[in-house]
Amino acid sequence: MALGIFDMDDTLVDGDSANLWLHYLVERGLAPAEMLPREAELLQAYRDGRVDMHEYMRFALIPLRGLSLDTVQGWLTLFVEQVILPRIFPQALQRLEWHRTRQDRLLVISATGEHLVSAIARRLGVADSIGIQLETHNGCYSGDTHGVLSYREGKVTRLHDWLRQENESLHDSYGYSDSLNDVPLLEAVTHRHAINPDATLHRIAGERGWQVLRWQHAAQQA
Repeated sequence: MALGIFDMDDTLVDGDSANLWLHYLVERGLAPAEMLPREAELLQAYRDGRVDMHEYMRFALIPLRGLSLDTVQGWLTLFVEQVILPRIFPQALQRLEWHRTRQDRLLVISATGEHLVSAIARRLGVADSIGIQLETHNGCYSGDTHGVLSYREGKVTRLHDWLRQENESLHDSYGYSDSLNDVPLLEAVTHRHAINPDATLHRIAGERGWQVLRWQHAAQQA
């Protein structure tokens, strides 16, 4: 049994889940619309590989401060059904199923808050996930994070922590990501796959002989 390790945003999901989540909250009056321009700037900085992830997370978590985990989970259930599921690449579902037929263990790992990562992974039938850990007090979100952020090299650190806890290894492992930020993650696995890669990852994949896959919705292929 090998590991199939998937980045989430722009790999499994056509889009960035944190960005989609904020828009979802704004549309329902649960977050101020004034947050959107700044979030767009931070998202572009992330895609360029130059974001301060602590700053990004503190900003992104503003709408959740003081809210109970149960309240947010109720919102997340609807969000995943209404917004995320229609954006899952069909080829991503096929690749997940391919790993299942091999009896591989699946893991979703993302530089997104664990509230989003775990909710989306579970809905895709993936029990194991790693996201940025959110600080809570008395069952409510504080608006801050804790631990090593699963971003760039921190994603590999969190992965190795998980491997030790689960008594797993990266032998014959498969990795999938779209982003230059995940070059360290892809370097750590055996079989590397660049999914709709950004320009930098596409260049690196070409230089190193990593497989490049193009995942699209049927409407995009027309």
